[in-house]
Amino acid sequence: MTRRSLQSIARAAVVPDGGTSLALDDIAGVAAITGIGETAVSGPSGREPRQMALEAIAAAIADAGLQPADVDGLMVSGHIADQITPDDFRGYFGTQRPLWFSTDGGAMIWAGTCGHTAATAMLAGKATHIVNVFAVDWASRRAAGTGTPGDWHAGEALKAHLEVPMGWYPQPVYFATFARRYMHEYGLTEEQLATIPLTFRRHANGHPGAVMGDRKLTLEDYLNRAPLAGPLRREDCCLISDGAAAWVMSPTERARDMPQVPAIIDGVGHGRIAGAPYISQQRDMTATPQVFAAPWAYAMANTGPSEIDVIAVYDCFSSTALMQIEDLGFCRKGDGGSFIQDNRLHHTRPRQKGGIPCNTHGGLLSHSYLLGASHVVELVKQLRGSAANPVADARRAVYAGFTADESSTLILSRGR
Repeated sequence: MTRRSLQSIARAAVVPDGGTSLALDDIAGVAAITGIGETAVSGPSGREPRQMALEAIAAAIADAGLQPADVDGLMVSGHIADQITPDDFRGYFGTQRPLWFSTDGGAMIWAGTCGHTAATAMLAGKATHIVNVFAVDWASRRAAGTGTPGDWHAGEALKAHLEVPMGWYPQPVYFATFARRYMHEYGLTEEQLATIPLTFRRHANGHPGAVMGDRKLTLEDYLNRAPLAGPLRREDCCLISDGAAAWVMSPTERARDMPQVPAIIDGVGHGRIAGAPYISQQRDMTATPQVFAAPWAYAMANTGPSEIDVIAVYDCFSSTALMQIEDLGFCRKGDGGSFIQDNRLHHTRPRQKGGIPCNTHGGLLSHSYLLGASHVVELVKQLRGSAANPVADARRAVYAGFTADESSTLILSRGR
């Protein structure tokens, strides 16, 4: 396999000023996702993250046609929520095999970059079949009064002493600020913004596992809802969920002989806003770090937005999803409102007629809040042709991860 140099990829990746595109070695085609697994997703359930993670791993290993003893790598999140250890894995599955282990996995941006980390480990001979997993029980914790996603923000020193006393807390308030600025600069209307939650809810209504699968949403319902933090309404904000998702990554040459259609990892990008570790310091409130991550991923994969069939974007809030669709290059900055109109994000929309099928499982707004892990699982299903809301002849897919000052871009293609 011939891989291009970092210099040639950098020349092809035109990254705007104001941020950093973190240089990643060319791993195009080295690894593929060969098995996927997930638990039921829900509101408060009393389930423990460790047990949910192991359940999702077991499903992913079986889906890949492997045995637990075949797995020699494990990736979890070292950044968000409680996750499992190699000892948990060995104890549950009764294996003694040493595991290459990384905490640069899980969800959010790491759902996008874990494929690069795993491929690098494979090239170095450190592991062959690597599982990435993420589990969360925030719905149960919130119900019990023992924790919410906002706790980290409230406890972090700068936020606690500067942002929280000024009332700029929690997350819906942050992102409402960005949404209002976008409306001011580009004329986005509330009806246009509603397209995001309405389309994702329609996708959830067609997905048997979605938390909001049985709850319809109309434009009238949306507009009649009082703003939570204007202009954002409740439907513009992500769910809080319990659940887990996992996937197995294997060398591509082995993946072609495994039971499932492989989702080949063609490109990975990772970008960061320059000098802005806190969300209040973003220089451009109408853009996301996808503008720094996506060009690198496209260049590594030798592709572009016109060749992508389906996307899954980190939709913690509807406005963030809209901005990332722009920043991935599907339309010009400021044109997002008109671009997403007329059913252009729905899974039945032919790509050649404009728009791009997006979050076909319902996303964080209507499927579940697994922080992007379920997004990657959904894209693999689309490439296999097994998704509940299928995109016709999907051959290439993009996941866009997001953590306020950082983004990742993962490009997958159908292996056979």
